Amino acid sequence: MPRLALLALTTLLLSTPLAARPPIVAVDVGHTLAAPGATSARGRSEFDFNRDLAREVAAALINRGIAARLVNDDGRIASLRERPKTVPDADFFLSIHHDSVSEHELTPWTWQGEAQSYSDAYAGHSLFVSQDNPAPEASLTCASAIGARLQRMGFVPTEKNARRRAWADHANTVHWYDNLIVLYRTTVPAVLFEAGVIKHRDEELLLRDPARQRRMADGIATGVAACLQVMPLADLTR
Repeated sequence: MPRLALLALTTLLLSTPLAARPPIVAVDVGHTLAAPGATSARGRSEFDFNRDLAREVAAALINRGIAARLVNDDGRIASLRERPKTVPDADFFLSIHHDSVSEHELTPWTWQGEAQSYSDAYAGHSLFVSQDNPAPEASLTCASAIGARLQRMGFVPTEKNARRRAWADHANTVHWYDNLIVLYRTTVPAVLFEAGVIKHRDEELLLRDPARQRRMADGIATGVAACLQVMPLADLTR
């Protein structure tokens, strides 16, 4: 999508009223209590980071008149296939995650007397969509809108995932991830958002900051809302 079109997309919130039936967004908390994902440089689980940000995203969407519904907030939905089914009337599915690096890229260190590991090589956010999703174009449009808005706010994306995932929209840091279950086993457009690299020692501290979480959530919600406004709900759900 051309950059000018994306800039226009993210400003539509100011001039376009929401649909008569408020759109519904499922906000998925990535990972579970039993399988909490990556561990940060200072020993905090990815699930905890994911839940903090997902709650802020849901609140920001609600502030925009969008019915946001948290998925897996208690960390007990182990099946990725079941997650989209928990909000069957959703118009859009957004899965919140935080990134890590491969084991061989980590350096051991000690934090508060505990053995931990880190990598300061990569930092920044990224987004993923699937060509096997039933609405890949709508998914990409929404991901691009989120990415464009975050960059306009000063959030810096990462190139890290281009090593393994092809670009869907390089300018806005969106990758194809076709076989990711939470992206293709939905009936609606879906995006997976990686907020940052929790193994990066400086970025981990930023990602823990509640004020920054709220600001990032505001950017995500603005991109989602703009995307939903320019596409009829019937196009999003079919």
